[in-house]
Amino acid sequence: MSFALLRNPVRRAAVAGIRATPRANFRASFRHNSTAAPKPAPKSNIGLFLGLGAAVAAAGGYFIYTNQDVATAVKSEAQAAKVKANFVPTKEDYQKVYNRIAELLDEAGEYDGTPALPWSEISNLKQFIDGSYGPLILRLAWHASGTYDKETKTGGSNYATMRFEPEALHGANNGLNLARSLMEKIKGEFEWISYGDLWTLGGVAAVQEMAGPKIPWRAGRIDGFVHQATPDGRLPDASQGANHLRAIFGRMGFNDQEIVALAGAHALGRCHTDRSGFSGPWTFSPTTLTNDYYKLLFSETWTWKKWAGPKQLEDKATKSLMMLPTDYVLVQDKSFKKYAKAYAQDNDLFFKE
Repeated sequence: MSFALLRNPVRRAAVAGIRATPRANFRASFRHNSTAAPKPAPKSNIGLFLGLGAAVAAAGGYFIYTNQDVATAVKSEAQAAKVKANFVPTKEDYQKVYNRIAELLDEAGEYDGTPALPWSEISNLKQFIDGSYGPLILRLAWHASGTYDKETKTGGSNYATMRFEPEALHGANNGLNLARSLMEKIKGEFEWISYGDLWTLGGVAAVQEMAGPKIPWRAGRIDGFVHQATPDGRLPDASQGANHLRAIFGRMGFNDQEIVALAGAHALGRCHTDRSGFSGPWTFSPTTLTNDYYKLLFSETWTWKKWAGPKQLEDKATKSLMMLPTDYVLVQDKSFKKYAKAYAQDNDLFFKE
């Protein structure tokens, strides 16, 4: 089952720190039940990226159960019981989950005494948000999907193995325990949905609710076991260059154009010194998805930041924006540059691809 989930099209304000009229006020007017998406052969792998692993079958074989495996098995049996009871999720059921996630994204800027998390965790979350949990939830979806290996058919969003250590503790996943805690609230309301489907649907909601394009999405992921967790090193290292990007994304099946298009998600969110070591936002509107990331790469003068942290660039004019080495390579590598330039000149093209 593949379908599109409709979103609120109201864009956020383009200035960082200034929110548009709360989208919750418009949500009832603009969000409707989804309709089935056509099934032509995809022209790009990106449209199906959040579906990676959804069709991967669990490999048979002997393994030793751990406590985590037992707990996972119990939850899997609960899901199976619902199926046996003739509960088969419909498009409308997934739309309800999407709507609830969209509401959660806005709770970041609307604390009313009943936050999504205990107050003890709110102070940790404030450093991640600019009025929306969207960038954090999108990062969870990406890191859950970005471990995919097309050759071994391991990793990816199927099995949702970031629930387990040591994958949960991989350096690239620093801070995502907070995102998983947020999504656990949704999981508690919709126990029938798998973690893989929940996290990737969260990514879809984040993109669409932050004024991005409509993202086709496919359900069908299952909850896996700890022995299916992926090894460290499958996600990009921001300190590296073009060859590293091609190796990491090539393992997932992406070409140069798709690598550059996916990089556009850096229009959202920011880096944090206590997580990645880097610091700062890429754009002036970190909760609105536009092609500003590409435009700024070309329009600003970027210099190496003088500080005690890892190598990163800052804009010469305001020194408030940052770019990672893997970002700047998009304007240095000849092949990457032509796609980045095209997206900088055409936001619709970026959204399309």
